[in-house]
Amino acid sequence: MLFAMAEHLELPRPWRLMRTAGWNLAESLGIPVAGYFIGATLGGRDVGMLTATGVVWLAVLGRKVFTRSVLFFLLQFPLANLGLCVLFARTAPTRKPLVAQLAAEVVALRHPSHHPGLHRFFQGATWLWAGIFAVSTAGLAAAMALEPVKVFMLLTTAVTVGGVVAGTGASAFWFFRVLRRFGLRVRFAQP
Repeated sequence: MLFAMAEHLELPRPWRLMRTAGWNLAESLGIPVAGYFIGATLGGRDVGMLTATGVVWLAVLGRKVFTRSVLFFLLQFPLANLGLCVLFARTAPTRKPLVAQLAAEVVALRHPSHHPGLHRFFQGATWLWAGIFAVSTAGLAAAMALEPVKVFMLLTTAVTVGGVVAGTGASAFWFFRVLRRFGLRVRFAQP
């Protein structure tokens, strides 16, 4: 027989397909975001992050108990990068760009907040990180659509590590150039 029988894929009915996809999206993104906002409202940002993390682990545990399997929902990787892109871009034009806040909180950097050159650096660096996360989002979305799961996971690791290393290097280089340009000096805090 020259003509083989046509193969086909079968999808569930549209309503069931929307319900299944909606639940998976809510489970991987909506419920953790809701947990974050509830925790942040009740106890601040740290409590929000812990609540969101706890909600994710409870969802994984619930899936394991009730279905005996854990869904590996790959969309969370590009969506996480998109969320970070929006977060950085949203704060970049403000008086408190996220890179300045992170420098103050992560490495306890104290700096003159009124210094216009330094403020422009923090705004620009925040835009830089928004761009890094935007490129990561696009790259991971394309990889998710075009590559098998194993290759996608390797690309996710490479893109994440590569983006962080490149962004950190570019930010540090830029920071030291700004310090030199404006004659600012770095000193260690007194005990």
